[in-house]
Amino acid sequence: MSAVSTGREPSKLRTLGTDFLRGVWTESSPFRLMIAFCPALAVTTAVVNGLAMGAAVIFVLVGTNVMVSAIRKIVPREVRIPVYTIIIATFVTIADLVLAATVPQVHKVLGLFVPLIVVNCIILGRAEAWASHVPVDRALADGFGYGIGYTISLVMIGIVRELLGSGSLLGHPVMPPGFVTWRVMLQPPGAFLTMGAIVGLFNLGSRLAKERAARRLERARGSGAGVTAATTGTGAGASTAGLSLSN
Repeated sequence: MSAVSTGREPSKLRTLGTDFLRGVWTESSPFRLMIAFCPALAVTTAVVNGLAMGAAVIFVLVGTNVMVSAIRKIVPREVRIPVYTIIIATFVTIADLVLAATVPQVHKVLGLFVPLIVVNCIILGRAEAWASHVPVDRALADGFGYGIGYTISLVMIGIVRELLGSGSLLGHPVMPPGFVTWRVMLQPPGAFLTMGAIVGLFNLGSRLAKERAARRLERARGSGAGVTAATTGTGAGASTAGLSLSN
């Protein structure tokens, strides 16, 4: 029994790790899936704004995934979307009230975008496409993965925009005294420029990785063909020698 449990546990952990990493990197939004652009462009004028928005998304996404997974077998299919929406709205309201009570200045900057998490396609998409079909532990790993991946995306955009637009990071000046800030980076055009640059880097990295993988596969095939040819040649030589001796 213990041997069976030991064998299953690593497999289970690998599955949860795959579920987590898929949201962090493989299907990271908005850079990979190209969704949830509005808050990513609107609130990332500073890193702290991205962190606050990301924390709210993580809370809502994890809570929604766990709740949807827990009740997936008792909710009639015909009313599942309204039920999911109510669950999402509940967690969004909690996140909104907590942000307003703990970081009122940041909450004021985020404004309407926190309540708009209710209609964030990431939240409802994961609830419908994933959490409603898997156990709670896998739904939890998926929620954390997509939430953290989205937070990382917001922070990356916020770092670039705050550094170039304000010359600071987390509110602390970090650029040289003579640095001239790029005010455009704090405006919508700067958000689009930053987003496009990061998406381009992601796509470039993916293309280079695919090319390296293709080259490795080609080398492996070449090595395999060489070994096969050598083996065939050795076999043919042995057969010829045998025929000569028999004659």
